[in-house]
Amino acid sequence: MGDPATAVNPSDMIAAEPNALLPILLEFCMICITVTPTSRTLVKADLLNAARHGDIIELCLDHFVNEPDVKDLITAVDKPMIVSCRRPQDGGKWKGTEQERLLLLRQAIVAGPAYIELDLDIADQIPRFGKTQRVISFTRLDRPETDIDGVFDAAANAKADIVKFAWPTPTLDAAWPLLAAVSQKRTLPVVGLGLGQAEITFSLLGMKYGSPWIYAALEQGMEAYPGQATVFDLKDIYHSDGITPKTAFVAVAGFGESQTVTTKVLNAGFQHLGGNVRCLPIELGDLRQLKKMLDVLKIRAIIVQGAHGQSLLELAEHVDKHDRQSGYLNLLLKRDDGWHGYNTLWRSSLKAVEAELQPIGKTLATQNVMVIGNGGMAQSMVHAITQRQGLVSVCGPDDKRAQHTAQVNNCRFVPFQNLYETLSDIVILADPQISSGTRHGQINPSLFRPNMTVLDVSNLPIENSLMQEARDRGSKVISSANIYMDQLNGQFKAVTGKDLPESAYVAGLAE
Repeated sequence: MGDPATAVNPSDMIAAEPNALLPILLEFCMICITVTPTSRTLVKADLLNAARHGDIIELCLDHFVNEPDVKDLITAVDKPMIVSCRRPQDGGKWKGTEQERLLLLRQAIVAGPAYIELDLDIADQIPRFGKTQRVISFTRLDRPETDIDGVFDAAANAKADIVKFAWPTPTLDAAWPLLAAVSQKRTLPVVGLGLGQAEITFSLLGMKYGSPWIYAALEQGMEAYPGQATVFDLKDIYHSDGITPKTAFVAVAGFGESQTVTTKVLNAGFQHLGGNVRCLPIELGDLRQLKKMLDVLKIRAIIVQGAHGQSLLELAEHVDKHDRQSGYLNLLLKRDDGWHGYNTLWRSSLKAVEAELQPIGKTLATQNVMVIGNGGMAQSMVHAITQRQGLVSVCGPDDKRAQHTAQVNNCRFVPFQNLYETLSDIVILADPQISSGTRHGQINPSLFRPNMTVLDVSNLPIENSLMQEARDRGSKVISSANIYMDQLNGQFKAVTGKDLPESAYVAGLAE
């Protein structure tokens, strides 16, 4: 097949045209900041703030409570402005009639903004006027579009100057056709907007692979779509100012608070070394296609925080026997002979526990250790303790899964209802789903006792609220931050060959 942008299957796209995503050497990718004001009184302050941080401003008229004076607003700042007014079916907030919306758009184009955004199906009802360029937009909220060429041709026939595509990008698979759409050489420029939390994946890739601009919200609470990153996220977390066609990406699997902290720390470390490397957050999607997409994007490392480590086992061709037995990976590196998988979590955790026991003359072989959780992290920690002949038990809200982990590791299984009757010297929380409470599947803080040692590896470096409960009851708590720093340093060194500087931790862990 000729054009990867029309493909439904990412595998087909990659196999058919592996050079489809070669960087287009633009001077830079602009940032378009969306402003979604409801008040005519405060809107100018928002526009001035957006002008300080972005290259283009999108003024979303559909959020206003009362009709604004567009002419007055577009002359308030010296940055080019896109005027839009989206319907609910396109993700907007417009509450009036369609005739009223069309009238507002006609009035807006007469005001002379740099750009006017028009939905493809109504573009022929808004004639070209003056020097205003027409951004013909196609949005769908259910899934990626498959007929990109057909939509592009229709937009071109509607006298587009720029074509815009927007659809959900929850995984790398879903972002792929959108990235292909903006990266291909066409007769008209194409911009894209991923919808949802994972839109940041498309935005960062778009900056490298030729998008004329990407979108960002001015601040939290002013997103054009739920989950949209702010311009401060782009600059402070992802260091977007330095992304160029030559930027190399290191993938960070998953989205969440722990992944954001990891991204901040690693990006600060990359910046300290002076290299043009950035973290790219990705939701994995179909692992069968992931290897091919990573190859096209030239991504040679994946950092894992959280529960994805178990599923990534099948991605790695080469894994140390102990790491494979642990059932969990948190680092994958692409080498000449394929993907190599590693588990730095169990080693860092083991080091921290033994450092706690050594001053009092104890070893894991003399301790009753309870690992609480279901999934890859719990199995990883059970494996770690068995390496030191620890007396390990495993317990989780799902008894069947916990029993399977016990069987695989030849250790004791404790039904969840018997957790509080079991003697434990050390308790390890190893499941991000664990929470404090009295309902089934939750942990009652009465579990913790004085002189018990407790550590939490479930969502490093974010600490479970149960850890404070353990402190309040006199338990010895091992710092989650120390375990996190040790394992992340190992990951960083494996990727770069250098130690992660302490300043990177400070930058990443700062509020």
